[in-house]
Amino acid sequence: MPDEKVKNVFVIGLDEANLPTLRQIPGAESLCFHQLLTIDELQVGEVRLPALIDKAQAVLDAFEGSVDAIVGYWDFPVSTLVPILSERYGTRSTSLESVVKCEHKYWSRLEQQKVTDRHPRFGRVDLAADPPRPPENLGFPMWVKPALSYSSELAFGVGDDEEFRAAVAEIREGIGRIGRPFEHVLDRIGLPPEMAGVGGRVCLAEEAMSGVQVAVEGYVHRGEVTVYGVLDSINYPDSPCFLRHQYPSTLPQPVIAQLHDVSERVMRQIGMDSATFSIEYFYDPRTQGISLLEINPRHSQSHAELFQYVDGVPNHHCMVRLALGEDPRMPHREGPYAMAAKWYHRWFTDGVVRRVPGPEDIARIERETPGVRIDVVPEKGSRLSDLTQQDSYSYELAHIFTGGANEEELREKYDHCVAALGLAFEEAPRE
Repeated sequence: MPDEKVKNVFVIGLDEANLPTLRQIPGAESLCFHQLLTIDELQVGEVRLPALIDKAQAVLDAFEGSVDAIVGYWDFPVSTLVPILSERYGTRSTSLESVVKCEHKYWSRLEQQKVTDRHPRFGRVDLAADPPRPPENLGFPMWVKPALSYSSELAFGVGDDEEFRAAVAEIREGIGRIGRPFEHVLDRIGLPPEMAGVGGRVCLAEEAMSGVQVAVEGYVHRGEVTVYGVLDSINYPDSPCFLRHQYPSTLPQPVIAQLHDVSERVMRQIGMDSATFSIEYFYDPRTQGISLLEINPRHSQSHAELFQYVDGVPNHHCMVRLALGEDPRMPHREGPYAMAAKWYHRWFTDGVVRRVPGPEDIARIERETPGVRIDVVPEKGSRLSDLTQQDSYSYELAHIFTGGANEEELREKYDHCVAALGLAFEEAPRE
């Protein structure tokens, strides 16, 4: 190893799935990655932000080396802990306010509409009303969701008043898990008049968007917005659940140019800097229009292998380089494959897991099929409905990453992996 100083990078919620990918970014040999808080501490149960801040500070204060960067690639609370801790320890990050303008879906819509009309009509829902009613300016079908959530938790597509009331009842019950601790974050920043009294436990309704989903990844460095990738998100048939993310996008170039333009204008309005972002859109082929779904104030760790397969470098590279004050530029099409996908192998009914492959089985499948990596989600004996971080409609069984020359090869590798995994379930009613 060269004599240059090794830099210590603290990753909030560092997990085993992402550590190998982080170690493959350029210059990783001169970096030492440290876990700061576990996934369970960050995502299981109600988030207790002050306790998490205290615990993280205790780890950093006790560390005998230099704290050179603090980063994270998860949603709240990780996204807000990064600027809070970075400010305390003098490391580089975007402002807490810019993160909150992305994470708080209602505030984010208020900011978006200042620079673009490429978003659905939206409005707040009065959770205290009995019965609750949709905002007057919206029509069915619509989505009802908390202003703060992740992994589509408590987000419901509704087609009539009865479904709307049922969705609001579930949101009322669960909104405090993230909304209550987020109010600690709102107390730390100066809110504009339009956000006075809104708080963290607010429900949002938005008219449903049609078309295909697409994700835009980029970063802001020294005030300049750069988009480095556009990905297609393909759902299961007749379902709002992702089947796969695919890179690069197959959308027409004029549409890609629209996505770049809107993303750049919105991120300048948000005021983000020295940070990555991921924005989700809908593209309607009939009208050729785009509509912004949501802004994530971090890159997507789900896409790391896809960029590595196609461009030659995982997108974690941008996050780390920005935090170190270095050039975050990504290479372009220098990877071994022309296309790549992350597949979500899902189950749509509850059950108990009776058979899962062991590490040796997974390693064998990966060896036998070049350009494949597999993460199995549940453990043997677990009940699917007890899994954390699931959407409202399905359960994730495995994430399967594939690289190939075309879509046909991507699907062949996925189908082979699903068959080889041999996951087995049985329906088992709760006692």
